[in-house]
Amino acid sequence: MKRLSLILVLLSTVSLTAQTVIVAPATPAARLVQSLIAGGSADLQNVYGPAAYALLWSRGGRPTAQAQAVIAVLENASAKGLQPTDYDAGQWSTRIANLRADADVARFDVALTAAVMHYASDVRSGRVHPQEVDFAMETEAKSVYLPAIAVQTATSTDPAAFLAGLEPRHDEYRRLLTALADYRRLESEAKNDTPLPVVAKLAPGQTYAALPQLATKLRRLGDLPVDLGDLPADAKFESTQYTGAIVDAVKHFQTRHGLEGDGVIGKTTFAQLNTPVSRRVQQIEWALERWRWMPEQLDEQTILVNIPEFRLRARDAQTGEELTMRVVVGKANGHQTPVFGGDIKHVVFRPYWSVPPAIQRNEIAPKLERDGNYLARNNFELVDDAGRSFGSGVDADTLRRVKNGSLQVRQKPGGANALGLVKFLFPNDNNVYLHSTPQQALFARARRDFSHGCIRVEDPVALATWALRDDAAWTRKKIEAAMKGEQNDVYVKVSRPINVLIVYATAAVTTDGQVNFFEDIYGHDTQLAKVLEPEHRGAGVLLAAK
Repeated sequence: MKRLSLILVLLSTVSLTAQTVIVAPATPAARLVQSLIAGGSADLQNVYGPAAYALLWSRGGRPTAQAQAVIAVLENASAKGLQPTDYDAGQWSTRIANLRADADVARFDVALTAAVMHYASDVRSGRVHPQEVDFAMETEAKSVYLPAIAVQTATSTDPAAFLAGLEPRHDEYRRLLTALADYRRLESEAKNDTPLPVVAKLAPGQTYAALPQLATKLRRLGDLPVDLGDLPADAKFESTQYTGAIVDAVKHFQTRHGLEGDGVIGKTTFAQLNTPVSRRVQQIEWALERWRWMPEQLDEQTILVNIPEFRLRARDAQTGEELTMRVVVGKANGHQTPVFGGDIKHVVFRPYWSVPPAIQRNEIAPKLERDGNYLARNNFELVDDAGRSFGSGVDADTLRRVKNGSLQVRQKPGGANALGLVKFLFPNDNNVYLHSTPQQALFARARRDFSHGCIRVEDPVALATWALRDDAAWTRKKIEAAMKGEQNDVYVKVSRPINVLIVYATAAVTTDGQVNFFEDIYGHDTQLAKVLEPEHRGAGVLLAAK
């Protein structure tokens, strides 16, 4: 045990680039291990080399208790939204049965070590790097030294608990794991279901021949309560009249799937009702993958914006307070809001809107060619790099300068300003920020991708109050006065930077356990699914002896 402790210390402290101390093998099995990993994975070399290539997972030709526990975890990797075959699921019982010759023992040991490291990496920080799917998020801070993880797992008194400790600790992740188990069960229950017959439109009060089938589906999914007064839990609906509790259940289903909760079943609602449960399982798995890309711990105060949910949540870890509101995000066609993180450092009241170069070139300039009064009518002005105003008049020379960018178009503060009366500034290369908007009617829509990429917030006063809550001088009343006042472009520094994470998940679970699904408006699920295909990922990041 002392020798293993010494090895563990060495593996825990050595850097990824440091020269590993190699100890010559002393047994036939150890020499076989050495030959198996020669010229292969550096991680495997760093596990076995310092320990003279000694076996980790078997004693006297039998797997250790730790090996048995780890294999159970690998075989059940689907419970974590992972693919068990990535970790040789289905092969371990045969390998154990064949533990006779030293060569078999050596191959088993190396394969299990490789599988453990592969699993640990996947469950810790994801199967793919977020930048591979164009998400500007970093996972390097979550990296662990895999050789040390392998040795710690092999010597742990509870390997399953040790590996579980590598997973994200976010409540959202844990709720998704519970939802995954529930939806796998639903998938099994629904395997013989047939799609609901689609009609042009089913409104409350109309008849629908397949209403009993609809009721069964809604009850299984939890939208139709089991207890309906005098009806027993196993009651079957024989009526074909679409009314009462079934309508309420459809409304609940619609809101859970990002639709208008009006109870009218049209093309879109039928499509969601007929989406296979297997697809919902995949959405949960993709959401789990993306949560593994998140920082290990969220900051004390964090604003999370989930793009396909069109919702913002501001959280204070110290008080447990959460502020939530609807948002408008970038248009799916050409103006998608990027996935990235940043820190709000200033709240700006009555801001100017400096039109981004691409919008100025592609949208404003063509309008000026057709209408020389466009700037003046929409409260725009022209400024140079020093901020000097050139007014709103347009002639051939100013139009030329607008096109080449030597003059910038900006909108003056006020109620008609595209940014509304307040913006929340977090420096980033995408020129994206949170802001209010004069177009309040858009928040009533179920699908809210209307912006050029920035995020419009439904209740800017509440968000500004939350952001400045540490400064007693900035009361809600003062914030409202600043937004309606005469002073423009007022920068207020927040007492502590507020971490902003713009994320993308088409499956989310509320604190009360309700599972919600959303449309893949940007196609990111489709892209992630392709990256996760075995032919794309290849044989994996580690050498596994077969």
